[in-house]
Amino acid sequence: MVINAGSTSVKFAVYQCGDVSSPVLVCRGQVEGIGSHPSFVAKDAKGKPMDAHDWEEAHPLDMEGAIKFIMTWLESHQGHITITGVGHRVLHGGLAHPRPVLIDETVISELEKLEAVEPTHQSFEVDAIRAFAKRHPMLRQVAVFDTSFHRTMPSVAQRYALPAEITGDWIRHWGFHGISYDYISRAVTRYAPEARRVIVAHLGGGASMCAMLDGKSMDTSMGFSAIDGLPMSTRCGAIDPDILFFLMRVGKHSAAEIETLLYKKSGLLGLSGISGDMRALTESKAPAATAAIDYFVYHIVKFAGAYTAVLGGLDAFVFTAGIGENDSSLRAAVVQKLSWLGARLDVEANDRHGPRISTADSKVSVWVIPTNEELMIAQHAASLVGA
Repeated sequence: MVINAGSTSVKFAVYQCGDVSSPVLVCRGQVEGIGSHPSFVAKDAKGKPMDAHDWEEAHPLDMEGAIKFIMTWLESHQGHITITGVGHRVLHGGLAHPRPVLIDETVISELEKLEAVEPTHQSFEVDAIRAFAKRHPMLRQVAVFDTSFHRTMPSVAQRYALPAEITGDWIRHWGFHGISYDYISRAVTRYAPEARRVIVAHLGGGASMCAMLDGKSMDTSMGFSAIDGLPMSTRCGAIDPDILFFLMRVGKHSAAEIETLLYKKSGLLGLSGISGDMRALTESKAPAATAAIDYFVYHIVKFAGAYTAVLGGLDAFVFTAGIGENDSSLRAAVVQKLSWLGARLDVEANDRHGPRISTADSKVSVWVIPTNEELMIAQHAASLVGA
């Protein structure tokens, strides 16, 4: 079972893992609205609805209650299945965990300490781990981290120019979306086996880029937090820290107000004043919507140039995640601006979403490869629990 726990939801998926390298999806679903008006939905492997449940009135469902409901549902609707392990998406593994790990009390304690570094997701993921441990103490659990993939970055790319007594083991360029990049690093070898120097653009509501050399992370755009780097749906991306001092000093904004501004009111939403959804901006005829998209493209190209320098050249460029996989116009704009690298767009292939969207004579091969973080977690979990 794969679990992705958030503040108000628990997403789950069940995989059959007779072959650890090729888990087969059985079903998936989620409980949403935890803490308010919860609802449940489940679908089979083909996306066909299997069941749904709606608590009509406010219901005091917490994380433990949501997991109990999911497990009870599985027992009654998928009774032939025996759950042998649970793989959790965990945002932060710190320095102690450069790879997935079987969970015990020591690991849980380490993850709880990291809640100070990552307060928006970590605590809910730990709550889910504890809920499973309480209700199913013999069930083996695995933590798969979004930060682990980037621990291969050279030390010069992981440091900030701050005094060592300040940074310690806490403040560093962590990087995120690592589970997605882990998946793409393996998938790209099937499409472009000769490509050693690869840039991947994970473009969704959260957006980042990663420079890979021989399948290992050399640099990535998200830093200490998941608001650094590219502009995103509602997150600002890279920002001069003195702007924040200015807002506190002159605007009298509190730390909480600034945090809300950077995470929820900035990015494409802040730039356009219309929406943080690329689909809405693409459909809009407002100049501000066009300007927001141009800003997004500009920074993707900017990071691509920087990462080409980091890698000493470029063999392949990969688009993935919601926007990357589905927005052909954005891909075309990016590839056109990478023509200086010898990238050439195959318009028809781009319109049908690839997988290869560059011409045969393009010096850089360009790809659309759907990511699958869920499958990656299932593979790691099955490997560690010996499914």
